[in-house]
Amino acid sequence: MDARAALSRTRTQGFTLIELLVAIAIIAILMGIGVPSYRYITYSSRIASEMNSLTGSLQFARAEAIKEGLSVTVCATTTTTSCSGANTWSTGWIVFADANGNATVDAGERILRIEGGFTGGDTFVASNSVAAITFNREGFVSGLPADPVTITLTPPNTTQTRWTRCLAVGKIGRMSVQTSGTGACL
Repeated sequence: MDARAALSRTRTQGFTLIELLVAIAIIAILMGIGVPSYRYITYSSRIASEMNSLTGSLQFARAEAIKEGLSVTVCATTTTTSCSGANTWSTGWIVFADANGNATVDAGERILRIEGGFTGGDTFVASNSVAAITFNREGFVSGLPADPVTITLTPPNTTQTRWTRCLAVGKIGRMSVQTSGTGACL
């Protein structure tokens, strides 16, 4: 074999310095575009997950009230065994069979679901100081001070209202998720 053929074969198996620098530049550009998008997707997913968690718990409570033919309450909690009485839902909430409909976990009333608090610094505050939502056996909400009650999910950086989401709960049991600037969502 000729020495030139062996040398040219060796050269085609590697990268030149220019090719390596071009590849690094392309990767840097793609990372510059992709990393902010990743943060956006991650934050958006967290907000959606938190909102879906409360919405799912309320839908579960309504379905259980209809199915079991008794009142079921969802209330804000800090202990996972009793209602806190506060309108701050970001500390967590519980769903329980509330036979007497008093929005308090009494002896013999089963806790059906427990949801822990948020870890991202987001706040979840209900309007009109609503600390509990009770569904009666027909699936209607009883005892709401306003129609609808809005539970607002706000990110730690309150200047970015594009992330604010609200859950509006009406007296007939209807729930809707709203973005900032829609309905009662500010």
